[in-house]
Amino acid sequence: MLKRLLSSGRYLMLIAVFGAFLSFVALLLYGGAQTIGLLAQMARGGLDNDPKYAILTVIQIADLFLIGAALYLISLGLYELFIDENMELPAWLSIHNLDDLKEKLLGIIVVVISVFFLGKLLGWDGSADLLSLGFAVSTVIAALTYFLKK
Repeated sequence: MLKRLLSSGRYLMLIAVFGAFLSFVALLLYGGAQTIGLLAQMARGGLDNDPKYAILTVIQIADLFLIGAALYLISLGLYELFIDENMELPAWLSIHNLDDLKEKLLGIIVVVISVFFLGKLLGWDGSADLLSLGFAVSTVIAALTYFLKK
């Protein structure tokens, strides 16, 4: 009985699968709405020829999509690991163990952190200490890269 209970407990992971998937959809829709809003603002000439604002907004939207991609990977990976390992996915998206999932997620996290820093760099007004933030970002990226190599 305990064996069957523990075996069927893996289906509780569907809560995480659906949660991550719904969060992915929400971020995708929000990012799409932000994109449409930016395009509408640009069409109306509401940016006052400020390309820096447009670039910063596009980078923030890209960050939303990247985080959404991470949530999608979490959803797919957990489903494949706990529910159905025979999903028909491209080889690059297939996840066979937790290390595969961690590797894919850490790659996206490095990109998200880099995009975050780029957004701060483009929005920099000279008042914040960007050097310490850059050092912190590079330290985290270096640690994650080291972790990925191990």
